[in-house]
Formats: sequence, structure tokens, C-alpha cells
Amino acid sequence: MNQNLRPTRSTTALLVAAALAGLTPLLSGCVPAAAVGVTAGVMMANDRRPTETYIADEAIETRAGNRINEKYGDKAHVNITSYNRAALLTGEVPDAAAKAEVEKIVGAVPNVRAITNELVVAGPSSFGSRSTDAYITSKVKARFIDANKFAPYHVKVVTEAGAVYLLGMVTQQEADTAVDIARTTGGVLKVVRVFDIISAEEAKRIDNRPPPAPAADAEQKPAAGK
Repeated sequence: MNQNLRPTRSTTALLVAAALAGLTPLLSGCVPAAAVGVTAGVMMANDRRPTETYIADEAIETRAGNRINEKYGDKAHVNITSYNRAALLTGEVPDAAAKAEVEKIVGAVPNVRAITNELVVAGPSSFGSRSTDAYITSKVKARFIDANKFAPYHVKVVTEAGAVYLLGMVTQQEADTAVDIARTTGGVLKVVRVFDIISAEEAKRIDNRPPPAPAADAEQKPAAGK
């Protein structure tokens, strides 16, 4: 390989996306945690969110999920997707009171600035339905890559009962293109925008920012007792 050629941010992220696609069936099995951590680090570096916001979003999803599970267990199926500290709630709850209570629980989690409550009153979806949703998500993401109209890792895709929710910090043109691609994907019943719209100038500034400096203690240390 020519050592003078360096991968761009876009190239790096697309390679990571391809690697993730190959690893997805294995993530619940024997993929080393360190490998997953490295992948997450690369994705974070190519995300338009500041690093601290990316980490805050991960924490919001974990904390909110734990609190909802403690209260409702298997009586509700709630997915929390946080992007730029705005939480999207999808899934099924037993009644209207539970829908309101779940929103209240998520709103009490630190750093949440906004909530889009798309929960429906219904019994928990089946494994087959969730598998179909996962397949739709993968098709939409693949079509983003094939279209090559914008960096696909800038748009997060969530599918629930055939409805596709699109999140991300994107320009108006990127948002419109993503919606057009998603709504013409087989199996998609509707598309819901949950974007943060930014200017083309802001997008360019973010995309051209230097990568974060490596942590001072980034060197791998031997495990205890080895």
C-alpha cells in the first residue's frame, strides 16, 4: 500500500460500517470486548456529535433502559434511542398511563434535553416483528451507502413496526435525501424525521475538525495477574 495515501474520515467510517455488518451476528457471542471498544472509538471519531455528547447519549440509553426495566419488566417493550441528548421512545406499553410514566422516567435521566414519545399502547411485539424491523433497518442503511449522496454514518436509523425513524445532525439536503431513500425502501410503512438540522457551513466545519487526541494512558496494559 502507498504509505502516502491516508484514508479519509468518510472512508474510515464506511470501512467500519462494513466491519460492523460482518460482526453483527457475533456480537452476542465471542467477539472480544476490546474489539468492540475499538470499533466504537472509531465510530465516535467520525460522529458529528462532540465526544462528550456521544458518551452522554450512551449513558442516557443505558440509564433510562434500566429504570424502565425495573418498573415494567416484560410488561412493556421500550426502545430508547438518544441522539444529541434528545431521546426517541419507540415500542409498546400496556396503557396510556404507562406511556406517560415512561416519558416521565426518561425525562428524569440526567442530560436529556428533549423527548419524542412514539410509544403505542399494545402488547409487546413478537420476535418475528422485531427481526423484520432489524432487516428493514439494514436495508435502509445499505441503500444509503449505495446512493452515495451523503455520509451514511451521519444518519441513525431506527425501525419499529415498519415505521422508520431517522436521527442525526444533518443539513436540510441530507435530511431530504435520507427521507426519500428510506420511504422508497421495501417494507417501510412510514418515515419519521427526528433530525437536528444544521447549516451546510456548520456541517463542513464539524466534518473537517481534527480527530481527538489519544488519551495519555491509551497504551494497552497487561491484565492483572498476567
